[in-house]
Amino acid sequence: MNKPFTKIYEALKWASSFLTASGRDENAGEILLRHLLGMDRSKLFANMQMTLPESVSELFVAQVGQHVSGVPVQHIIGSEEFYGRIFSVNREVLIPRPETEELLYHTLNKINKLPGGNLELADIGTGSGAIAITMKLERPDLSVTATDIAEASLEVARINAKALGADVHFMQADLLQSFIANGRQFDIILSNPPYIPVSDMETMSVVVTGHEPHRALFAGSDGLDFYRRFMEELPQVIKQPGLIGFEVGAGQGKTVSSMLQETFPQGHVSIEFDINGKDRMIFAELP
Repeated sequence: MNKPFTKIYEALKWASSFLTASGRDENAGEILLRHLLGMDRSKLFANMQMTLPESVSELFVAQVGQHVSGVPVQHIIGSEEFYGRIFSVNREVLIPRPETEELLYHTLNKINKLPGGNLELADIGTGSGAIAITMKLERPDLSVTATDIAEASLEVARINAKALGADVHFMQADLLQSFIANGRQFDIILSNPPYIPVSDMETMSVVVTGHEPHRALFAGSDGLDFYRRFMEELPQVIKQPGLIGFEVGAGQGKTVSSMLQETFPQGHVSIEFDINGKDRMIFAELP
């Protein structure tokens, strides 16, 4: 592929056109170039007339080509921003999404209603560790445990916790089974479990299905398999008073909230909508 640019503004214009024509996000070029140059957005736009070094130009062309072929931008640069912090990511973990930031925003508000100190929180299916680490850093008084079924995911989470200075205990576990076996209970249980129906795979972008772990994406024919398991296991692990928070797929809110209400008849179950007006978070506040 010939390099049809020498300056930053020309590189961004070329990338935007190429990405759009290829059905990819046109903003990916800006993210990749900022990473290569070590510039934030304002500095990049202040240097639009800067001539790019040949080595940077060649790498930029190659990376844009990688994204066009389906590799997520986050895997090319090796990280994603979440709640104002940088998390390392790779093929073993789900790339943190903005919707999950909203799960934490609501959780932090609702925690204040729980009585007493020394609250214990469990993040189930932690992946990159984004939920557990962010909660610990936002609320250092919490005791945070994070689980994942995959040791490869936990390795990424531990790297992120160390880099960000978060004291989180990580353990390999299948949902809540280990806690049930040990008789352990928590004041707060959060999870962003797999919730995509397997049939949706056919219509999803290869950027997702070809590069993110399917164990973190898909959950049976209707996407609700993990929530069903949670309803069986949660009563043995959640303290009362306590707080349960789930991220769900858009359109699953009513079903999952009904499941929680049936499991905890005395609880206050609520659906929280994301910035786009979609039902993406379900909470159960237990008296």
